[in-house]
Amino acid sequence: MKTLIFDLDDTLLWDAKSVKTAFEKTCQLATEKYQLNAEEFENAVREAARELYQSYETFAFTQMIGINPFEGLWGNFGDDEENFNKLSALVPQYRKNAWINGLKKMGINDEAFGEELAEIFPQKRRESPFVYEETFDILDKLTGTYQLILLTNGSPELQNEKLTITPEIAPYFDHIIISGAFGRGKPDPTIFEHVLSKAGIDTTDALMVGDNLLTDIKGANAVGMKSVWINRHNKKNETEIKPTYEIKSLHELFNILN
Repeated sequence: MKTLIFDLDDTLLWDAKSVKTAFEKTCQLATEKYQLNAEEFENAVREAARELYQSYETFAFTQMIGINPFEGLWGNFGDDEENFNKLSALVPQYRKNAWINGLKKMGINDEAFGEELAEIFPQKRRESPFVYEETFDILDKLTGTYQLILLTNGSPELQNEKLTITPEIAPYFDHIIISGAFGRGKPDPTIFEHVLSKAGIDTTDALMVGDNLLTDIKGANAVGMKSVWINRHNKKNETEIKPTYEIKSLHELFNILN
C-alpha cells in the first residue's frame, strides 16, 4: 500500500458539528426574541432549506459535485464556471428565504428578522471549525510513509475556505483534489481514475478512507480500490455497498495497514 486517499468532511473535519453549532447559536437568537424552541426551529429551517435547494435548476449540478443545502447557507461559490455562477447568483436570496420560511413554519412572519439570521449563520459557521481529535495524530504518523491525497466533494472556493479556516490540514497532503474543479464528484469513477493518474499509482496501491458509503465507498468500489468506512456513530449499513474494512476511529487504520 503506497497511497492513502482521505475524504475531508466528517472524516478529518467534523463538519456536521460545525454546522450544528452554527445552527444552535443562530437559532438561540430566535428563542430570545420569540421564545421559540431552538431545536424545533433549527429543524424547520433545515427543512425549508432542503425544499428550496431542491427547487432550483442547479440542484442536479450540486448533487453531482456534492454540495449540500447547508453549505449553501454559508459558503461562497465564486468559481468561474457556468453552474457555479448560477448557484452564486441564487445563494443570497436562498439564504434569506430559508430562514424566512423556517420562521413561517413556526408561525412567525418576520422577513426582516429572517434576513438578519441569514447574515448571522455564515458568521457562526466560520467561527466554528471543528476537527476530530485524532486527525492530526494520524496524519503525523502517516506522513513520510505514505503518499497522502485529499479527495473532497464540493465547490473549490468553499472547500478551500474550510482548509483556510483549519490551515494545519493542507500541508500534510501531496495532492488535494476537489470535485468542483474536476467537474464530477464522488462516486463517479472518473474522479477516482483522475486521482490514480495524478498520484501515478494503480488501484492496488491505494486505500480510500471516508465516512460516506454513497460517495467514498461506492466510488472506490467502482474502480476496484480497497476502501475503509469510518463509522464513528455506529450507523447501520442499509445499502448494498460493502466497504473492504469498517472502523470506528482513524487509529484503527494502523491495524489494517500493518
